Parts: sequence; structure tokens; C-alpha cells
Amino acid sequence: MASEGLAGALAAVLGGQGLSVHSCDSEPAGEPLAPVRLRKNVCYVVLAVFLNEQDEVLLIQEAKKECRGSWYLPAGRMEPGETIVEALQREVKEEAGLHCEPLTLLSVEERGPSWIRFVFLARATGGILKTSKEADAESLQAGWYPRSSLPTPLRAQDILHLVELAAQYRRQARHPLTLPQELPCSLVCQRLVATFTSVQTVWVLVGTVGVPHLPVTACGLTPVEQRGGIKTAVLRLLRGCLALPHLAVETKGLLGLQHLGKEHADGICLNVLVTVAFRNPGMQSEPPKVRGENFFWWKVMEEDLQSQLLQRLQESSVVPVNR
Repeated sequence: MASEGLAGALAAVLGGQGLSVHSCDSEPAGEPLAPVRLRKNVCYVVLAVFLNEQDEVLLIQEAKKECRGSWYLPAGRMEPGETIVEALQREVKEEAGLHCEPLTLLSVEERGPSWIRFVFLARATGGILKTSKEADAESLQAGWYPRSSLPTPLRAQDILHLVELAAQYRRQARHPLTLPQELPCSLVCQRLVATFTSVQTVWVLVGTVGVPHLPVTACGLTPVEQRGGIKTAVLRLLRGCLALPHLAVETKGLLGLQHLGKEHADGICLNVLVTVAFRNPGMQSEPPKVRGENFFWWKVMEEDLQSQLLQRLQESSVVPVNR
């Protein structure tokens, strides 16, 4: 096989590119998997952080009855048929009056697979800032405010962390510029780059059903999977092939994001970097044994891929996922 094919796939994922999702290696038990649909069983939210050269933040004043007059970052729910970037640009135009482009994904926030928020660092490319004379149902006005002195009341305190995350990224980027890749997907799922490391050696878990591939796990919409968050699907896949009680598993973050939104393809695929380690490592220098025939550990021999993986792992050079 095909370490060449695996190397190409791993290089693409590490580079923030996408790979088509053809099937899943793990699915929730007792739940028939049906395509996800915005406004029916999933909700995606986009949010933009803008920082100008004067270290000012773009905020909008809310018009909704329940939070009217409070301030927040431009944000809103995605509509069916939109790409993630189109949704971001629409919300910013409606609420702030500005045209924009996203620079990078800053973080992903989730409350289970049915509610996911995509947070972007963005920059204005045109338009005219919305004034109080143009108040409508989308917002009352927009304005630039010093990062150290934001207006009050804020609709919620969660934006303080996001503004600081954006400022930190501008000072020193922890992960490469990462933008959504437009590839169709019918489910909410995760492609795992599941790694085991020993000294300067890296192994990656590979699925064997069909062509050897980076394994994909489907996120279920049952109450159990909602409560556990998207990590539940990662643990489910690994539990099927490894003795998890003896292992420590950690999702480090995102290497990339895939979504299309056209032709009713409302699903997303999160390409996630995962570490697997022994809880009591001792003299263990080989990855844990795999049960069954559907998976194996691939020893990454390509020096460039190995160094990329080690760097991403050691520096946590990934888009953070928060719950």
C-alpha cells in the first residue's frame, strides 16, 4: 500500500486542505444516520473579530428585544445554502455595514454536534460603518472601540476571551492561517489524525476498510452524544480498536474544516489532531496494540511529514476547540 497515498492525504490535511468524505469508520449505535439540515437538526453560528491598526474592536449594538442596546461582536446563524464564508460576510454586512474577508479561523466552539460556532479573525475590505440612523432589525449601529475600553453593557462576557484570542494571534500566530474548504458532507463528522509518539518517531492510526485512509467518525445527534460533545465520537471510534482504560486520549484541536452548504450538503467535517499515550508509559516505545482488522498504526517515515506532525503537536499549532 500505499504509504504514498497515506502520505499525500496526511500532507493535505496538515496543509489545511480537505479530503472527500466517502464513508465513516464509526457511527453512533442505534441511530440511523440521516443527512443533517440547518434549521432542522443542526445550528451553525459564525462570529467575526475585527482589530484595526489602533487596536480597536468592531462591535455592533443589538436590536433584538431580549438584548436590545447591548454590545457584541458581529455574529449570527448560518442560513441553508450558504458557505461558512458567505454567512460570515452576510452577517457583517447586515450588522455592521462593512464588506469583509476572513483571515483565519480562530476557534471552534461546540455544545454538542447540533450547535457549533465558528470564530474568525477578519478584516474590513469596504462598505460604510452602520450608524444609528440606519438602525434596523439586524442591529442599532456599529462602532470601533478601544480593546481596553469596550462599551457597556455587553450582551455576554464570552467575547472578551475571543477578542484577547484575536489579539494574541496578531502578536504571534500559534496555528497557520486556516480557512474552510468547500467540500460537500452530509453529516457532522471528524477525520482523525490520531498520533502516538516515541522519541522522534510518530505513528498515525489508519482505517483499512476500502482504501487505507485517515479514519472518519460520525457525530450523532442523540442526547448522549449531545451531552458528551464532539469528543464522544472520537472516543467511540478509538474504543472500538484500542484498550482505552490504559490510554490517555486528547483532542489537540483542528487542522482544518470542510463544508459546502450548497445542494443541501449541510454537514461538516472537522479534521482533528488527536494524541494517544499510555497512562503509565514505563518503557513503552511502540503504539498500543490494535484490536481487529479495521485499523493499524502507520509509522510515518517521511521526514517532512514527521517534522510537521511533531511541530504541530509540540506547539499545539491547531485551531482550538472549546466546549
